[in-house]
Amino acid sequence: MFSVSNQNIGNFSEPIHSGNVCAIILAAGEGKRMKSKKPKAMMEVLFKPMLGWVIDSVREAGVNDICVVTGHLEEVIKDYLAKNYTGDAAVSTVTQTERKGTGHAVMMAKSFLEAHKSGSVLILNGDAPFMDCRNISNSFYFHEARSNCVTVISAMLDDPTGYGRILRAADGSLMSIVEHKEATMEQLAVKEVNSGAYWFETDALLSVLDTDHIKCSSVTGEYYLPDAVKLLGDAANAFTADSASVVMGANDPVQLGELNQIARTGILGDMIAQGVSITCTDGVIIGPDVEIGGGTVILPGTILRGKVTIGEDCTIGPNSLVENAVIHDNVILNASQVKQSEIFDDTDIGPFSQIRPNCKIGPKVHIGDFVEVKNSVLDEGTKVAHLTYVGDSDVGKRVNFGCGCVTVNYDGKNKARCVIGDDCFIGCNTNLVAPVNIGAGAYTAAGSTITHDIPSDALGIARARQVVKDGWAAVKRAEPKK
Repeated sequence: MFSVSNQNIGNFSEPIHSGNVCAIILAAGEGKRMKSKKPKAMMEVLFKPMLGWVIDSVREAGVNDICVVTGHLEEVIKDYLAKNYTGDAAVSTVTQTERKGTGHAVMMAKSFLEAHKSGSVLILNGDAPFMDCRNISNSFYFHEARSNCVTVISAMLDDPTGYGRILRAADGSLMSIVEHKEATMEQLAVKEVNSGAYWFETDALLSVLDTDHIKCSSVTGEYYLPDAVKLLGDAANAFTADSASVVMGANDPVQLGELNQIARTGILGDMIAQGVSITCTDGVIIGPDVEIGGGTVILPGTILRGKVTIGEDCTIGPNSLVENAVIHDNVILNASQVKQSEIFDDTDIGPFSQIRPNCKIGPKVHIGDFVEVKNSVLDEGTKVAHLTYVGDSDVGKRVNFGCGCVTVNYDGKNKARCVIGDDCFIGCNTNLVAPVNIGAGAYTAAGSTITHDIPSDALGIARARQVVKDGWAAVKRAEPKK
């Protein structure tokens, strides 16, 4: 038996400083009940895989050396890790070829553990997205202060279905942890659960991490990590998480939907508390990696996903999408989309416009309705009022685009760029056939198709002389219909 303390150590104030800590994240599960072609840990909460939530919380808590145990459709997980965690933030992986329980999964990472001897290892599930940095950090300090060989993170749940139960003796001490699949009806009534997250002293875990110590269950044929906790006996303890949500996972689409709603409500509440104005939350979805400055207004139907930073005193929405972008102060984004771009101060965009990836817009730029900008720079004070496409272009300051202009950037094989200098005036229905360079202060006549450079302060005209044929329309109308 091992004792349980219900006293957490303070509030999270800083990440873990110990240099010899690492983490193993279990993400080999198939999740058949999810009815998805993705691995379970790759199912998304607010557009972000649950595995990503876990990795980021672990890193925020100060644990940088991470190994993910993969299995079902592991190529999907490895591709995600390769794209999102690179360089010093790279995450290693090992494969669990057969799903034989949590104990077996950790056995697959034995080489990783042996490389981190004489330290501490955090083991947690890749499909529990709300295990946050505060509880990870506080449980570590609890673990260290008591010189535990293992610390189990537990919580109380109103509905503990699917979770392993923590069983106590009459005096309150903990007798054992029993898996849901193996629990009796009496044990299933227990509401205190094992979160599936543990701190182990690495050497202690390695001493019991084999099939001679952790026995295969006669009921399920699996090896369970809680058996390692039991084997460490008096050197084990438990830390009570300060929120039931940190143990929540999803076993089916309904539960995943509930996680999304919990996350959405929590993030909106945090934003409002920080001075963001969200008068009506209808259709507003804000992802976990979004930062918004005070005084900004978020209107209904707005979706902010990926790594998004929005400054102060902006108005975003209604019905706008911002994805992996930076928006500075005093920007208005009305019923429009911005992806993988940067919008500078005092710019207004929309309605019904799209800023595609790799753009820098502003400051003090005006983009009106039905405008598309892609892979371009629009410098200060430029105006693109309506019905215009600017692609692969470098546009200077105070340029004015008339209605219906197009930078013709693609010839069917190659992309080319246009360069437009400061103070240019691009007349309505101008086609700039790239590559062309429009000098500072130059004009293009309305309806022109420009195929050659225009010097500074010149006027470019490229249209046929108008021909009028008197009576032509009357003759046309008199012709018999075919």
